[in-house]
Amino acid sequence: MPLASLTTDNGYVVNGAERHPYGDFLATAAGLSLPSDTPLRAKPDFKFIGKERIRIDALAKSTGTAVYGIDADVPGLHYAVVRRSPVAGARLKAVDKSQAENMPGVTDVIEISSGVAVVAKSFWQAKKAAQTLAPEWEEVALSKRSTADIAADYEAAIQTGHGNTAQSEGDVAATLEAAADVHTSDFWTPYLAHAPLEPMNATLRIEDGKADLWTGTQGPGGAQGLVARFSGIAPENITVHSSYLGGGFGRRGTLTHVIEVTEIVMAAEKPVQLTWTREDDIRHGYYRPASHVRISATLADDGTIAGWRAQRAGGDMTPETLKNMLPALFPGMGDGTRDFIVDLANDVFSGFMPDPSSIEGLAEGYDLPNREVEAFSIDHGLPLTFWRSVGHSNNAFSKEVMMDELAERASMDAVEFRLANSKNNPRLHNVIRIAGERMQAMTPPAGHYLGFAAHGSFNTDVAEIAEISVENGQIRVHKITCVVDCGTAVTPDIVRAQMEGGVRFGLTAALYGEPNLENGEVVESNFHNYPILRINEAPEVDVIIVESDDDPTGVGEPGVPPIAPAVANAVYAATGQRLRSLPLKLA
Repeated sequence: MPLASLTTDNGYVVNGAERHPYGDFLATAAGLSLPSDTPLRAKPDFKFIGKERIRIDALAKSTGTAVYGIDADVPGLHYAVVRRSPVAGARLKAVDKSQAENMPGVTDVIEISSGVAVVAKSFWQAKKAAQTLAPEWEEVALSKRSTADIAADYEAAIQTGHGNTAQSEGDVAATLEAAADVHTSDFWTPYLAHAPLEPMNATLRIEDGKADLWTGTQGPGGAQGLVARFSGIAPENITVHSSYLGGGFGRRGTLTHVIEVTEIVMAAEKPVQLTWTREDDIRHGYYRPASHVRISATLADDGTIAGWRAQRAGGDMTPETLKNMLPALFPGMGDGTRDFIVDLANDVFSGFMPDPSSIEGLAEGYDLPNREVEAFSIDHGLPLTFWRSVGHSNNAFSKEVMMDELAERASMDAVEFRLANSKNNPRLHNVIRIAGERMQAMTPPAGHYLGFAAHGSFNTDVAEIAEISVENGQIRVHKITCVVDCGTAVTPDIVRAQMEGGVRFGLTAALYGEPNLENGEVVESNFHNYPILRINEAPEVDVIIVESDDDPTGVGEPGVPPIAPAVANAVYAATGQRLRSLPLKLA
């Protein structure tokens, strides 16, 4: 039959009065190559794209019946807690297991690669027994460093002026040298924990040469690879039961807990659920890098940016991510090969070229005819990984606060200045224009002030307006207006939900996020001293989705980067204090 006579409808291939379910064609379809260019229906004929639909997981999540990794249960299940070094990277020297071994319910006390695991018949028994251990750890270089030391090292590195050039266009050196006025500002963004509401956990059962793993993960294939690597079981005999994630944000892509549970089960020879406590997750997890950024810029007479130099000092995410990903993706790879690749990445990013993940967003989006990004790679040994929106989460703050500072020097409105400097980026220009029109129409209540920021990440452009007040020296965010261009919005409700979640996630970091190091140890341990945004603090979020026929782009990350600078710029409007460090704190 001619292809033109066929159409599809609700899971059926339709030919006139005949309706054939898709299942009838599976065998044939499996033997065909994927088409490279299949046109969509005409937009007026869309049945699902762009339509409001009820989420299929909404009922389970709102009634508490959704199953997360931590809910896994199998016959004979035991529970494990691991004592890890308080300073990252320190190896176990010695431990007296005798007291823990004699605690009620304890069946095993096992030395593993990351520390000492206690296995018991209940989680509480394992936790109490683990607390009796007094492990001795080797001393590493990080043991002598504090947050203040690290910040000083970053500043000193920038002062040397000997970084790796990442991006270069035009002649920045000549432009800045010839300028009558060069404006320079320094910005600090701290380490950040991911702090998902469901801490890391994994349940593993190995029987008859086969393994079943229950966990919430951003990479099921990687989890399978790690179980294979540390158990010796072939990947085809390993089943990963993926569950809902109680928050991920990049943290559930780093699967050291899967390594731990595999080592424990191989030694204990029983099914085990390993649970990280909240304290474990905040004090022994993986972190977004801290960063010191210095931006120097000069303006042309018409208010456009003539020269822009951004210098960034901090740790790199990619080498540590490779260290975790390679064993997961290539379980047969030897440790020597893995270490060679990771060491090579460290050498490349510290001596030859910057880590792209660490400097992304510092000189992108705006029209910068003379621009340069320089990176200073410094590794203090704290494990680093991707955090929601990756490098953009640090760098949008520096860039967008600097844009407001330059607008003031140019005697221009913040929105007008951004429009003048984004003419070659139509999508970013458009979200700035739409948000600017919204901002101009706003009449905030007495004592409320507005701040603006815009940023593009993951091929999506977002502009945000923050409405804030300052009460008794405390910053209160009342409302965020978010304009997003993500191409074709396939499911508008998910786009809105991701923007709302990104705003509030980013606001937690902007107001509170700050794990501090003392003698190499993370001081904060739980939500009492590493707080998250509470319901009574959560602002109203109004999301405007730009109509577009472009291909769909990312929405999970791009709502995060503009929020901190938007609030910081609003605080300046309210108080005259220019805040260049996160979390935002008034003097």
